[in-house]
Amino acid sequence: MSSTSDYDKLSKEEREVREKEDREREAAEQAALPYSWTQELGEVDITVPVPSGTRARDLNVVIQKKKLSVGLKGKEPILSGELCKDIKIDDSTWTLEDQQSVLIHLEKLNKQQWWENVLTHHPKIDTTKIQPENSKLSDLDGETRGMVEKMMFDNQQKQMGKPTSDELKKMEALRKFQEAHPELDFSQAKIS
Repeated sequence: MSSTSDYDKLSKEEREVREKEDREREAAEQAALPYSWTQELGEVDITVPVPSGTRARDLNVVIQKKKLSVGLKGKEPILSGELCKDIKIDDSTWTLEDQQSVLIHLEKLNKQQWWENVLTHHPKIDTTKIQPENSKLSDLDGETRGMVEKMMFDNQQKQMGKPTSDELKKMEALRKFQEAHPELDFSQAKIS
């Protein structure tokens, strides 16, 4: 990865070539690792190929808050090292699939941060190029979902020239106040 100022001086075509070269280099580095991995904001999934016919009892898998090691008992680990970020140990698991690959699921401690790599000594990816899947409202917790729905409603109302939810609440409160106090004259009132 080159410095930002060099990148800013490039033409659009030169930037596209540089980005293509960076993606190819990154793909080659990741393909050379003894495992493959994917991530979402809250989790990392790692697939480690093992010899066909491997049984769970033949494996030595260590998952710690800041360390990961996978290998066959009595042999050098297939991968071992310090995780680039902390994980939730109790929510992280591993399984052996079809006696030929170890699937490791790591729950991130910080669910708002992309990982550049799994182990600190392995090549990094450019996290600014990650394009996450669109999340669904149903994936959000209740409070966040309510806030997003309110923002969407308010934006829709503004586009139609109608009052937002806050303005509707004010109008409703004023209407109730007027009903409770019919003796007051609101005909000249300017409410904002």
